[in-house]
Amino acid sequence: MLKSTIVIHKTFVKAFIRNINGKPLENITDSDVREFLSRYNGKSPYTYANALKAMKIFVGDFLKKKNIVESFRFPSIPYKMKKIPSREELDRFYSKLRTVREKAMFKMFLATGLRKSELLELKIGDIDFEKRMIRPSKSTRTKTQGLAFYTLEAELELKKYLSTRKELAQESKIFGICRAKLGEIFTKASRDSGIHLTPQMLREWFCSEMLSKGVQEVYVDAFCGRVPKSVLARHYTDFSPERLKEIYDKAGLKVLS
Repeated sequence: MLKSTIVIHKTFVKAFIRNINGKPLENITDSDVREFLSRYNGKSPYTYANALKAMKIFVGDFLKKKNIVESFRFPSIPYKMKKIPSREELDRFYSKLRTVREKAMFKMFLATGLRKSELLELKIGDIDFEKRMIRPSKSTRTKTQGLAFYTLEAELELKKYLSTRKELAQESKIFGICRAKLGEIFTKASRDSGIHLTPQMLREWFCSEMLSKGVQEVYVDAFCGRVPKSVLARHYTDFSPERLKEIYDKAGLKVLS
């Protein structure tokens, strides 16, 4: 489970404990959970879903009272059409990035499809520079960091940045910045370029681009660390590093025009 998800769940659990106003946890009922969740009726379905997830984990798993929360259902999340940035928009945004580190991060986001937290946590030792391959470093029940690869184009930018670094120990984080600083970088470039982009949008661009190049969805999911849903994909699909690199290289991904 990602740190940000844990923080969100803890926030809801603390709110629930305040809501039951000192009632012993062993005595809570489905009415307590229902009354707590009612606070989020009418709000974003994402907010309600996050509150319910926290209850299922805390009450169902931690307190071992699954019978209390099993009848509660998650809300249907309305589908929102994705706007995939064009190459011209990516170029314009990229031109407003100021440092070699910012430019390297931008190209690595586009070339790998990594999540924001994954790129920020990336260490020197996670990368096989010879194969342009990023090894998995962590996973959860529903998310894993699969084998990721990056293009020659991204490699050149990455090497240019690393040549400015004095310390390159295996455990050193490659980019060495926090989420807040990354947010500032994207906010400033968005303002200066007139193009609103986020790391998540770059991940979506990667998926869209790979699909447009004929890469099967199951392999795009693998590159992005999504756990295969079907038995066929889980047990009968070749996810070896050699096969994944072959598919990635064959796609001929080009980041900027």
